[in-house]
Amino acid sequence: MNEQIKINNMISFFGNIITHTQIIRAYITIQNGKITAITKSKPMGEIIDLGDAYIAPGFIDLHIHGVHRALVDNGIEDLKEICKTLPTYGVTGFLPTLAPRIKGEDAKFLQTLAQAETTGTQILGFHLEGPFLKITGSLTADAVSGADASRVRALIEAAKPHKAIFSISPDVEDIDKLIPIMSENDTPVFITHTAADVVQTERAIVLGACHATHFYDVFPCPEVTEPGVRPCGAVEAILADDRVSVDFILDGVHVDPVAVRMALKCKPDKVCLITDANVGAGLEPGRFVFGDSGEIEFAYKGAPARSVQGKYLAGSGLTMDQALRNAMKWLQLDLPEAVQLLTYNPAKVLGISNHKGLLAAGYDADLIVLNSELEILQTWINGKCFYKKK
Repeated sequence: MNEQIKINNMISFFGNIITHTQIIRAYITIQNGKITAITKSKPMGEIIDLGDAYIAPGFIDLHIHGVHRALVDNGIEDLKEICKTLPTYGVTGFLPTLAPRIKGEDAKFLQTLAQAETTGTQILGFHLEGPFLKITGSLTADAVSGADASRVRALIEAAKPHKAIFSISPDVEDIDKLIPIMSENDTPVFITHTAADVVQTERAIVLGACHATHFYDVFPCPEVTEPGVRPCGAVEAILADDRVSVDFILDGVHVDPVAVRMALKCKPDKVCLITDANVGAGLEPGRFVFGDSGEIEFAYKGAPARSVQGKYLAGSGLTMDQALRNAMKWLQLDLPEAVQLLTYNPAKVLGISNHKGLLAAGYDADLIVLNSELEILQTWINGKCFYKKK
């Protein structure tokens, strides 16, 4: 659709604006891709009255492999299609997430993706889920690699002009030699797929690991070694450290909502929601191919993805708008609090919360319009409309 702002590149909306802490009935004006004002006084120029609809910051998804029939690992054309599709679900920025490939081939493939010219949802970096992982989960065996600094630097170079954001396991041997490289230039390093103990996890955090992705999933419980004593591991070390943020797949299967509520008590401003969506997300139930990991299936629309062969979890069919609705239903939050989990908090993880993740003057004009059922009506990215519900 790509409808350009009209009248001197300025347009105003009137509706229920979701700010950082409250909902106000006001006008929001955008011009040249930026929010210029939020005011209760009627501004000059063209005004779109949205009635009782909500106006919120656009969603930022930190972990997503695919949507509809497109998969990041399939290449440039699928990446372009994902960028075009995500505005349907209110996503204005995301980290395309790649499964690991063979050394050498991984950097070459990433470089190809990084040079792609896309329209729609903005690429905010590339999330590399491997190869420095201890537990493969639903990924292929290529997810497991020893410490290799040259490989890290090759992937960082390949991702330019974007950042390469690594997911690592603190229990990979010699990972402490890689984290300082990965975290250069204020780049976040994610923790996942790990059975690390407290010491290993705390060491990774000190070195620069600052976020845990699909928290609670592929974070196995430590073995009980002293009968009657509950052991602690990576989960407890992460929850106890104020420096670390977390994200969850809130689909009702990947994690019990009580774990998300507990995290909100431990670190109220550092909890995010993601989709970890796979190819097939957003579509009716069916079977799809998840790259080298094989065929996956969805039992119902929005269901977790499961391997056809092993029936294990392999990502989700979640979309960000559904994640918001789930948060409102399960987390006992008000709407501004729930919205923050999909907007400002992930922007903080990426170090871009000074211009994304909020509706405020000077911020990028990335905004969404939702109805009373929290369904997406419109999505605007940098002041351009990329989705309008028919």
